[in-house]
Amino acid sequence: MFSHIHPDNYSQQLSAKNKEMSELFSCFDLPDAEIFPSEPLNYRLRAEFRVWHQGDDLYYIMFNSETKEKFRVNDFPVASTLINQAMKALLTLIKDKKELRYKLFQVDFLSTLSGELLISMLYHKPLESNWENSAKALKEQLADIAPVDVIGRAKKQKIIIDKDYVMEKLQVGSSTFVYQQVENSFTQPNGGVNEKMLLWAQQSTINTGGDLIELYCGNGNFSIALAQNFNRVLGTEISKTSVRSAQINIKANNIDNIDIVRMSSEEFSQAMNGERKFRRLEGFDLTTYHYDTVLVDPPRAGLDKDSIELVSRFNKIIYISCNPNTLKDNLTELTKTHVIEKFALFDQFPYTDHIETGVVLTRK
Repeated sequence: MFSHIHPDNYSQQLSAKNKEMSELFSCFDLPDAEIFPSEPLNYRLRAEFRVWHQGDDLYYIMFNSETKEKFRVNDFPVASTLINQAMKALLTLIKDKKELRYKLFQVDFLSTLSGELLISMLYHKPLESNWENSAKALKEQLADIAPVDVIGRAKKQKIIIDKDYVMEKLQVGSSTFVYQQVENSFTQPNGGVNEKMLLWAQQSTINTGGDLIELYCGNGNFSIALAQNFNRVLGTEISKTSVRSAQINIKANNIDNIDIVRMSSEEFSQAMNGERKFRRLEGFDLTTYHYDTVLVDPPRAGLDKDSIELVSRFNKIIYISCNPNTLKDNLTELTKTHVIEKFALFDQFPYTDHIETGVVLTRK
């Protein structure tokens, strides 16, 4: 199934993506694209697999996205070395442990560049004390591979041994930043390319000054790396889990000029316009911010009409996109008021059609 993964042909595949992007965005006056490659193997820090039971045997399976056929997975070359080691060790350790293998239908792995691992085991059965005792023993056995935590999930149940997050360390230029990454919440899957993306955004805003507003800030991935270039940073995020992580990450990195508020971009627009008052904004005076720079990293659907109107008010826009097609639509509107200053391609997902792009726009 992984026949399309050819590390020796990686540079040609990346060149083909660049050509595709050049054609897609040919209607715009673009500067030369900056290309940021991935490691050709072991770059993915997250992976999830269904578990297939066959007599005494059990193994991981994945599904072909086109044919929906299942296929056996013994190793996963795009995932981190840590995940590949843990995949094999886990099945070996639980094979003869009925309480751990019975009704197990999925395993999720979350690893870090800094060497931590989180394993979530999903079941079609209630989890009782014998499962928890066995899972504690499993955690100790897996500790030979890396610092590891285990989570058991079943209907209306979540048992954590001992924590449900990892602490990632990312090197951005000469700085090291620490990030809490919680199980089942969004994090960038390709840590090496994420480091390059953060450095690109950081270098794109050197000497910018003023204040930065970040919409869809997640766990503070960009805010924390960019804070040194601005007087103040205000991040908005709708997910409670991500907001909690962002606040933990701000403290962990000893940063004192970032505030995070839990609200959508639409709500922030209403608050900024004075159309609505929000209890969540008590203690914040939005009129004191200098709305010079905005960073957006929206979901695949891109920016809606109201969000485009909001970001177009800023002098500088940094737009990180995971969907070139919605980015193209958004740029059609944004280039009415702004010019494209920088364009970058980040290969978060080698050997696939997915492309992450970065654009810097400045007001005409």
